[in-house]
Amino acid sequence: MSDDAMFQPPGEDTPAAPSEHAGAEEVRKAHLEQAEGAVLRADNLVAGYLPGVNILNGADLYCAENELVGIIGPNGAGKSTLLKALFGLVKVSSGTVTLKGEDITNERADTLVAKGIGFVPQTNNVFPSLTIQENLEVGVYQRPSTFKKRFEFVAELFPALYDRRSQRAGSLSGGERQMVAMGRALMMEPSVLLLDEPSAGLSPVLQDEVFVQTRRINRAGVSVIMVEQNARRCLQICDRGYVLDQGRNAYTGTGSDLANDPKVIELYLGTLAKA
Repeated sequence: MSDDAMFQPPGEDTPAAPSEHAGAEEVRKAHLEQAEGAVLRADNLVAGYLPGVNILNGADLYCAENELVGIIGPNGAGKSTLLKALFGLVKVSSGTVTLKGEDITNERADTLVAKGIGFVPQTNNVFPSLTIQENLEVGVYQRPSTFKKRFEFVAELFPALYDRRSQRAGSLSGGERQMVAMGRALMMEPSVLLLDEPSAGLSPVLQDEVFVQTRRINRAGVSVIMVEQNARRCLQICDRGYVLDQGRNAYTGTGSDLANDPKVIELYLGTLAKA
């Protein structure tokens, strides 16, 4: 079964919408209280790709220092759009994004990289004609003098990248390319790393490796926000999770709490979560 099949969105016969289940006002109040002092936070974001067509409809999110946050939900819920809105790739029409207390809403992606946000897109995330080392050099183009120091840091996380640094990225497997993409995003020493479905298209074994490496990056002192279709595995490793639906927060809690919440299981995780 594909990762997409893990989600079973509510149909016509399901009870009230998830935001009503959760108590939208209570969820919003809790967010405002808990998000104080967060490294990265989003407040009441409204955003989309076309004027007047919103994908996000008041989404909230925060990530504390050294925290790993997972975002799950059905297809079309706005998960990747939320990540891109945080990184300045989708225009926010209402609401704010703040990094360590500074308003960074709709700032350019290259500016956000310099300020400490790394982003790994789901696809086309390496330069296939360049070597591994050249890909990592691109990652630090704004601070070339720091390459040696940052390469050593990345090599500790991904030893294979150092050993094969002269190999062209286009000859690597999907899992290896994902390591290169993560490594490049880490070259600018980000305080927050955004990962857009890092396990997509990988075999189960390689998916597990990506999740292990994501946790290692987090334990090395980098806050991580990860969008994932492999919901159950994501909830196993994240400190906190968000279930996004129709561009709004449906549920939030610790990864363990969400993985065992009967309503989350019924509406989003399906039978795989019960296995």
